Amino acid sequence: MNIKCKVTCIDGIIIVNKSYPLPAEYNPMGLTAGTLRAFRKMACSARKEDICLCVYSGFRSYEYQEKLYNRYVSEYGQETADTFSARAGYSEHQTGLAIDVNSADDSFDGTPEALWLAENSWKYGFIIRYPKDKQHITGYKYEPWHVRYIGVQKAKDVYCSGLTLEEYLGIDSVYR
Repeated sequence: MNIKCKVTCIDGIIIVNKSYPLPAEYNPMGLTAGTLRAFRKMACSARKEDICLCVYSGFRSYEYQEKLYNRYVSEYGQETADTFSARAGYSEHQTGLAIDVNSADDSFDGTPEALWLAENSWKYGFIIRYPKDKQHITGYKYEPWHVRYIGVQKAKDVYCSGLTLEEYLGIDSVYR
């Protein structure tokens, strides 16, 4: 990865949303070691409670995200696609710090796995990145399956605050 890439960090957290893009060349080549380690630990703990968590979608390159987003735009139109898919360079998946758990569709909502994730992911350094009723803040519809690794202490702080990451850090998420 080119270490000269311009990346926005606030309070030690890499920020990627509709206001803060990553350059196309930013490429950790997969989930970061810390993210993968934390996810495995979380999945192991969940399994002890008969909850199965797996990585449905992890790292996505700029190029892959570009193809995915363009497919959604041709299927649903840009306005709708922008509510559930990031434009290339604006996806947290490109950081190697985001995971879609078990699925990436609304059928995940309300499942035992979704409920467990919402109640426990922060203990392993993850936050539910796009909470219910916060689309006007995050820019994305509710995605109970999308978690973002930010480290245990920061995840605890964000979780306990009841705020989105944008609210917690005092930033916005709007394509300009």
